[in-house]
Amino acid sequence: MNNAGMLNYWIKAAMIGAIYAVLTISLAPISYGVIQVRVAEALTVLPYFSPAAIPGLFVGCVIANIFGGNGLLDIIFGSLATLAAALAVSRINNKYLAPLPPVVINALVVGLILHYILGFPAHLTILWVGAGQVLACYGLGLPLLLFLEKRRHLLR
Repeated sequence: MNNAGMLNYWIKAAMIGAIYAVLTISLAPISYGVIQVRVAEALTVLPYFSPAAIPGLFVGCVIANIFGGNGLLDIIFGSLATLAAALAVSRINNKYLAPLPPVVINALVVGLILHYILGFPAHLTILWVGAGQVLACYGLGLPLLLFLEKRRHLLR
């Protein structure tokens, strides 16, 4: 990749990270906690189109989790869950399955983090986070993916 290509890659990553962080922080009442719908998780479908979304989502999630108030465990492991989900999405070829890794990975990892931090039963935190992820990733992310698929020129 030439210098212009690398610059384009990192600009995309930075933009995605900034959008993720701003969406999450600005919608804080529904972005954090046991029952959450993190609207920015809709962006986790972007690695389906561009590898630049992977570091962007990770850094955006780190920044968002710093403001979330759930501490170092959430900052580290919640962000690593988003990184793992983004890597998984980048390897999926079926657009209808692309939102699934963020749902499953975040339900398990973030659900267990919130169980540990807040003391709610694990099965409930996993269920609640998973339900919020379904809303964000399939309710918002899949329509975003379908929209962008028809308008690939917007992704250049």
